[in-house]
Amino acid sequence: MPNRVTTARATTPHRPGAAPRRPGAARPAPAAVALALAGLLASAGCSGGSSTGSPAAGAVTAVPAALSPSASGPSASATLLSPSPTTPSSPSGTSAGPTALPLTPDVTARLDTAVQRVLTEASVPGVIVNLSTPQGEYLKAFGVSDKVAGTAMVTGLNMRIGSETKTFTVTGLLRLVDQGKAGLDDPIGKYVSGVPNGDTITLRQLSDMRSGLFSYTQDEDFVTALQADPQRSFTPDQLLAYAFKHPVNFAPGAEFDYSNTNTVLIGKVIEKLGGRPLGEFLKKEVFDPADLGRTVFPTTNAFPQPHSQGYTNQTADGTIADATDWNPSWGWAAGAMISDQADMKKWAKVLATGTLLTPQTQAQRLQPQPSAVPDTWYGLGVFYNHGWIGHNGSLPGYQTVVVYLPSAQASLVVLLNTDIPYKGSAPSTLFAKAITEVVSPGNVYDLPAAPAGGDEPSATADASVSTSVTPPVPSTA
Repeated sequence: MPNRVTTARATTPHRPGAAPRRPGAARPAPAAVALALAGLLASAGCSGGSSTGSPAAGAVTAVPAALSPSASGPSASATLLSPSPTTPSSPSGTSAGPTALPLTPDVTARLDTAVQRVLTEASVPGVIVNLSTPQGEYLKAFGVSDKVAGTAMVTGLNMRIGSETKTFTVTGLLRLVDQGKAGLDDPIGKYVSGVPNGDTITLRQLSDMRSGLFSYTQDEDFVTALQADPQRSFTPDQLLAYAFKHPVNFAPGAEFDYSNTNTVLIGKVIEKLGGRPLGEFLKKEVFDPADLGRTVFPTTNAFPQPHSQGYTNQTADGTIADATDWNPSWGWAAGAMISDQADMKKWAKVLATGTLLTPQTQAQRLQPQPSAVPDTWYGLGVFYNHGWIGHNGSLPGYQTVVVYLPSAQASLVVLLNTDIPYKGSAPSTLFAKAITEVVSPGNVYDLPAAPAGGDEPSATADASVSTSVTPPVPSTA
């Protein structure tokens, strides 16, 4: 049984980690919250980590709490549309149990109602949903892509994917491992100098968020700089400098804490060993082999057309702003990427089944470690949530959930154009929960909301990396 996590440092899987609150310090501005864990536990708290270990923004932030997983670890039990759980499937993504049932007109109508309900209740401008099974596909867009023009949301738009970026960056590292150019138990100090505890923190610990390194998205100076100029371009070294001026949170491997700093360091390792800029390496080693023709790693705020506008309240004064053209450089390897639903549908299965990796490396990727979120485990740049394998993402203006249920061979993609929380929960989590309550009642995707009045980022903050200011624990980064 995995060691019990006694503190919840995780931020929501999709926004970069929110700045920790010091005694007597003013409460961080909304933008700081969004920077939390926007990627991993975005809908469950997977963004930048907080001092409590709950998921960061970009995903629903988890309430700080110890996680005591069962001896068997995460279960991918329960088949899609099956009323009760079935035999747990293996973490490798192979199917175990009954085949998923077809998406009947009745089920489709229930999905329409569920999605529209969340859209209305959470005041989300627009959302794209893709649920794909061997028996059929549900693909629809709701709401608007541009609130000013009133343009309808459509399924083919490009979206910023926040901390989903982490899944690609870690896959790039694992490709290098398979090529014999790096080892998961190599210390980061072998490749990058000046890292606190760099002689003992391993590439594995960076990938599974157990390094103990402070997340730069929690640094007050970083948040101030980003809020002052969302168009500013940050370099990876500048981001790391914000993190390294802080002491480490704990000894390597001792706890789980979603930190965007981890994934930025992995990006630097990839550039050193891959011999090319991170975006070029990922295109050659990940995007192209996975047939992802609409997925890009931007180096500026350029946003391929057609795309949706994105809306956030992660501003200095908390007002709602159009964050579409904010520069995602602050997320870099942890949350800067752009994609669409068609590519994310492909990626959900590739990521969970290990198409691009050797079976041995994929097995290591899916080896679950306890996180700070109930019923959620974290592997190497990927998480398990109630049987679903994948990640979430969040950054100012956008949130995502991209997951795969092995027992049903089903993928779920949710892309929306806001990261503004609703009653402490990330809207991406609310959509994924509502959808899976209909189609997989034995495997309901869910990430806990932040406690009312607490210091943790709101549920809207993804534990994954957000494109603008968000990072998976699960939050934006």
